Amino acid sequence: MKSTGIIRRMDELGRVVIPIEIRNQFNIVEKDPIEIYVDGSSIVLKKFEPNCIFCGNTKDLLTYNDKLICTNCSKKIGALKQDK
Repeated sequence: MKSTGIIRRMDELGRVVIPIEIRNQFNIVEKDPIEIYVDGSSIVLKKFEPNCIFCGNTKDLLTYNDKLICTNCSKKIGALKQDK
């Protein structure tokens, strides 16, 4: 992980402002969803990108039963044959 040298204080509601330079670098704009997860002893913030529930691809997504599936996985599922 690369240190930016930027330090911000958390406010009384637990909020931290992400500096504009970092938001610009990652193309984060107002109202964008941010994913929060823990990696060891680190808290990681990542711009949320919808992805395929099977392979994690973020391109060419289709919605099926409120789930996202990429076209490649959709083709693979369509090619499956049921054994009877």
